Amino acid sequence: MPAHIHPRRILLAVTGMSPQILTETLYALAVQPSHTAFLPTEIHMLTTTEGARLARTALLHPDGGQFYALLANYPQLGRPAFDDSHIHIIHDANGQPLPDIRTPADNACAADAITALMAELTRDPQATLHVSIAGGRKTMGFYLGYAFSLFARPQDELSHVLVSSPFENHPDFFFPPATPRRLSTRNGQHIDTADVVITLARIPVVRLRHGQPQALLDGNASFNETVTAIQQSLAPPHLRIDIQAKRVDCSSTPVRLAPALLAWFAWWAQQCLNGRGLQNWRTANAQEFLAIYRNVVGRDAEAYEKTCRRLRDGMEKEFFEQNNSKLERALKEQLGLAATPYLLATSGKRPHTMRSLSLQPQAIELDWRATG
Repeated sequence: MPAHIHPRRILLAVTGMSPQILTETLYALAVQPSHTAFLPTEIHMLTTTEGARLARTALLHPDGGQFYALLANYPQLGRPAFDDSHIHIIHDANGQPLPDIRTPADNACAADAITALMAELTRDPQATLHVSIAGGRKTMGFYLGYAFSLFARPQDELSHVLVSSPFENHPDFFFPPATPRRLSTRNGQHIDTADVVITLARIPVVRLRHGQPQALLDGNASFNETVTAIQQSLAPPHLRIDIQAKRVDCSSTPVRLAPALLAWFAWWAQQCLNGRGLQNWRTANAQEFLAIYRNVVGRDAEAYEKTCRRLRDGMEKEFFEQNNSKLERALKEQLGLAATPYLLATSGKRPHTMRSLSLQPQAIELDWRATG
């Protein structure tokens, strides 16, 4: 679905000491578009406490707020939702609102806030998001653009608005009014708003959303965690399973598996290490799996005893296929695209299809110490 016909159309901008970035971008998108007009149904702003104060005063004040003036000048904009509840203030590590972004810690908090908001706004499949990186400090623009790359869907867009001199950064210029106005510069010269040129530069980006772990898409990870997860997906694969510690690491990412799935993954790793990588339910040795499972949960565990009874006559087709499916689902949910090297590969044709780990033996570290 093209961006402009989604029922929910969101404009997101970061701002600092220049709230006019928002009205300039909105004007360029909807009034003087170089592409199909994008008419937002809602607007969101991410900023500091000082940026929020300026936005409320300059854009949303009942007496002369420039956001309302823009809507009055150009009725085709409609009435996009934008009020104080749409101004998102960045907080520090202690939960206190940040007046400015100056220190490395402040930048980290800004990055996390941007990541969380981007995840939230891209969660709705019926929405399209247009993101402007024109405002705020340079680090904020970078983080916003990077977060866009991580979360953007095909319908989402990224842009930067350019305003011609001497209107750029002019404190009284917010958009070209329908009836041109005369403004004064700092050196006493007069300029006419009819001469301004506003250009919206759409920015192409590499979109990395596909294949990300669901926790990142849900906004349950910080900016650094998100970047680290993507970076790890590009690293050479290495599987480490520690039976005693009940721990699985894919590269440096821990993967949480239920005891039965951990034992199942370890069984596949053992097959690979022993040169018996290709398996199906007919060739799979149930006793080898049970030996590993016993080390995970203990000989007297009810789950182990139940599985022993189920597999007393050998590997069961349904058990084999269900565990393969559960393992694949768990890896994809937690690793996203980075799960690919750790998934089971299929070879051969039915009914003789075989499965195997895609990893090379040298990429597997299996710490399995039998307890008898």
